[in-house]
Amino acid sequence: MFERHFNVWPPQVPRQLELPATSVFHNLTVSALRFGEHPAIHYYGTDVTYNEFKRQAEAIAGYLQHAGVKAGDRVLLYMQNSPQYIIGYFAILRANAVVVPVNPMNRSAEIKYLIEDTQAPVALCAQELVEHISEHVGQGHLREVIVSAYSEYVTEPTNLNLPEAVREPATDAKLPGVTRWQAALTANLTPGPLTAGPNDLCVIPYSSGTTGNPKGCVHTHHSVMATTVYGAVWTNAQHDVVHLVSVPMFHVTGMQSCMNSTLYAGGTLVVMTRWDRKVAAELIQRVKVNTWRNISTMVVDMLSDPDIDQYDISSLKSIGGGGAAMPAAVAAKLIDKTGLIYMEGYGLSETIAPTHVNPPQACKPQCLGIPIIGVDSRVINIETLEEVGVGVTGEIIMRGEQIFQGYWNRPEATEEAFVEVDGHRFFRSGDLGYYDEEGYFFLVDRVKRMINASGYKVWPAEVESLMYSHPAIREVCVISTPHPRRGETVKAFVVLSAGNEATTEQDIIDWCQSNMAAYKCPVVIEFTDSIPKSPTGKIMWRLLQEEEWKKAAQ
Repeated sequence: MFERHFNVWPPQVPRQLELPATSVFHNLTVSALRFGEHPAIHYYGTDVTYNEFKRQAEAIAGYLQHAGVKAGDRVLLYMQNSPQYIIGYFAILRANAVVVPVNPMNRSAEIKYLIEDTQAPVALCAQELVEHISEHVGQGHLREVIVSAYSEYVTEPTNLNLPEAVREPATDAKLPGVTRWQAALTANLTPGPLTAGPNDLCVIPYSSGTTGNPKGCVHTHHSVMATTVYGAVWTNAQHDVVHLVSVPMFHVTGMQSCMNSTLYAGGTLVVMTRWDRKVAAELIQRVKVNTWRNISTMVVDMLSDPDIDQYDISSLKSIGGGGAAMPAAVAAKLIDKTGLIYMEGYGLSETIAPTHVNPPQACKPQCLGIPIIGVDSRVINIETLEEVGVGVTGEIIMRGEQIFQGYWNRPEATEEAFVEVDGHRFFRSGDLGYYDEEGYFFLVDRVKRMINASGYKVWPAEVESLMYSHPAIREVCVISTPHPRRGETVKAFVVLSAGNEATTEQDIIDWCQSNMAAYKCPVVIEFTDSIPKSPTGKIMWRLLQEEEWKKAAQ
């Protein structure tokens, strides 16, 4: 067992913790009993109480069973962040079924693949997405789609700048096999007994692999409960937590670090359907948000708003996230603005969010943190699979209660994802990193992202972190580009900060040559207005990488 980190262990957190032997739906039941009239969800000025949340989840569950959903069936949840997403998630669990969260950027062919892979008989869908799924009704396994407009849950007047999809009114368009959410609710059907237990399947998030179709990561109620409870205990989350949910809940960070941990504590979710830095700052100010788990790029964006000082965001008491390292320069700006240290963590779809988090009382910058409650994590040589020591880079592996059961219908991929060390089965993360003397883990990069420049190993994440210190750089993404002599070399896409538009490519290159080893320095700088990001806010380096090499080949 890895124990090096126990000297910096949070004093209020147990090292081992027995998990509730219940389904995840019971978390809603308990919070509704305790805090029935407390807001569970705040959506652009409109509240949904715990009692109303539970009532609607059970009504939708009753309709799902009426539509033929049986225990263990997979149900697609195809929506952006919204009250319906949260209600639908718990409705599926109440029907003893399995949630399949779908990226709302997915379109027809991708939806068809998920339907076929999971054999889902029913889907819950947002109105603006229904055209991409309705054509598949009756063509195979999918029999029915239940559709809702986000605007149905904005019932109070608001002057907030609502996303276009939230302004869209509910329509009465009749499509074969499509049922309105409100019709399912008003049917007021009572579901049968809740039979799902800790060892039953709970959720199957799909992981976008580096090659081929995405793979479903199979999680039980037990593994989902693990990061739900561990996350709440780690941060001492109480009933008074008011959590800004700006990361997508189809992704495990939003699902677990935001949604499930907050509902377990009986707190309030302040839900954003789309990211908007001004609306986020306004919601923090109006609703007195005190907790915000996010992607670091969102903090970069908010703090780069010239109007940020017009907002009172002093209610924030806890801020952190994962997905990408928080640049040191932005972390310093955050401390200056709020006095808060950004608490970074690390997890994957296969681990249903965190396996590592910084101790709240002793955060380190650009650091994954330490293994959390019950997690044993090591670093191994990627070729020999032997464990390596302090400061040596290798592949991060881990075992714990939150590790998935395997990939849905992919026994070979499941077998490849695990390795045996000291007689225990560890999950192979595919991430390169190391740990220091105190047991803090640091990410170097994805195994497949390394740039090999004339034999020198260049890790793009390290170069990006250094470049964020340049005063003219707002965002940066480093990739490889073909080079006639070196084979490949370093290229950086750069978004300039306001007021620095006169900065030249040579200015950036000269600065890099003064601040990092020559072999790491970008040889090519491409200025751009924006860098593509995934729905979870992560910079899509792979897309830029593939386009770069495709362009070179042509």
